[in-house]
Amino acid sequence: MKKNKTTPKVNLTLQLATRNLQQDLPESAFFKNCITATLANDVIASPPKISEITIRIVGNIESAALNKKYRKKNKPTNILSFNYDLDLPQKTKENSPLYGDLVICLPIVRKEAKQQGKSLASHLAHLTIHGTLHLLGYDHQTNKEAEAMETLEQKILDCLST
Repeated sequence: MKKNKTTPKVNLTLQLATRNLQQDLPESAFFKNCITATLANDVIASPPKISEITIRIVGNIESAALNKKYRKKNKPTNILSFNYDLDLPQKTKENSPLYGDLVICLPIVRKEAKQQGKSLASHLAHLTIHGTLHLLGYDHQTNKEAEAMETLEQKILDCLST
């Protein structure tokens, strides 16, 4: 798979809600690489030239509180995405900056990785790509959207492993 000629600039801030979440957690460069691969891949029609993204690694309590407040679901979830240009989905804008937050619930991700027989890093890569696609305006509310998003995720994951 080809990549776009210009690699977008990604400014990433990695936040840990508590120090006890650090065990086995990849460095911020790992997450930045996943985001850059998503934005630079030719599956994204109009990648932003610059992105300001914060990834916050949280526990179950903070994830559940955010999920309840913003999605009306009273339980923690593996990842939440918050795009800060809410007027128009990013994927419809030509090369405009991307500003957003990804909130990853590490206890949920650890549990899912174990259940799925994946490494923690592999599952974090997948979820970081998934969350970045959400920031770009992709969704999975219908079966057609879910299939399209899963196809994109797999193509980007394949690029990371080559």
